[in-house]
Amino acid sequence: MTVHSRAPLRIDFAGAWTDLPWYAEREGGTVVNAAITLSVRVDFLLGDRRIRLHTEDTDDHVTVESSGHLAYDGKRDRHKAALNMLPVTGGIEILARCDAPLGADLGESASLDTALLAGLARCRQEEYEPTELADLGFMLESSELGLTGWRQNHYSAAMGGFLQLEFGRQGVAVRRLSVSDEAARELSEHLVIVHTGRSHFSSQVHSRVRHAYDAGDARVVAAMRSIRDVARQVGDVAEAADWRRLARLMDESWGNQRLLDDTMSTPAMMQIEEAVRGAGAWGLKATGAGAGGCLVIVCPPVARSRVAGAAMASGGELLEFDFTADGLAVWSQKDATQQS
Repeated sequence: MTVHSRAPLRIDFAGAWTDLPWYAEREGGTVVNAAITLSVRVDFLLGDRRIRLHTEDTDDHVTVESSGHLAYDGKRDRHKAALNMLPVTGGIEILARCDAPLGADLGESASLDTALLAGLARCRQEEYEPTELADLGFMLESSELGLTGWRQNHYSAAMGGFLQLEFGRQGVAVRRLSVSDEAARELSEHLVIVHTGRSHFSSQVHSRVRHAYDAGDARVVAAMRSIRDVARQVGDVAEAADWRRLARLMDESWGNQRLLDDTMSTPAMMQIEEAVRGAGAWGLKATGAGAGGCLVIVCPPVARSRVAGAAMASGGELLEFDFTADGLAVWSQKDATQQS
């Protein structure tokens, strides 16, 4: 039997960093994001004698004799972690691929986590609710692999659409925003997504920000609170389809995000930012954690071509996308239709 899964990537409009547990469980975090048509896709082929793990984007291949040989060694560790959490009997071949460039910071890792777990659940003839898969994906990343654990991405991957997410000690509260298909199309006409040519983030950046917050650094503490407070306004602004106001809030969020660490905006990002503002952009921010990856730029539709050209002339790579209400999808070869 062959099983397939697909999970969307996302762009976030405000609130990144406040979804990290070390902040959210103390002060409460808020993120507003939206799923896009770029995605992670995973194929599962049951019946092999061994476990074969592949990633098409990096041409990585790992083969092990059995589940007892699934050691975390930096090679397809997310595949291995998913198999440890939801093991299958016998051998299996897993192939993953992503529509976005490496290090784009569009939630690729979380989408992979979620797609892996959903596909393996189907192989085991089990089903989980989207929020359950989001929580399992977060557990894979934070508990099983001991990684940073950004919570917003798994919810967008599992649920799709426009979401406002509230994070705290009691867990995650999800508000699905009322953004019509027409409004979503209108917003996409105001947006340009640019990959800056450098993979996002580094563990050192995260460590420095957390250390500064834990130490009570006034600049970092104030910036984190401002990022959260801005995000709490964005949901209503998106539902009102006020894209100029959205641009101003994203600008404010990005300004506070840059205060978290001196390396948050790379030279490549600064070059693109200067160029697109000069071409008529209303506002912008880095997606996710920053320090590389993608910029999402808001501009009037009449200036979109000019802004895109300025971004490309400054070394950026444009990513084509639409918004999608669809979240995670899982199906097998024998299914007549895809099932979410």
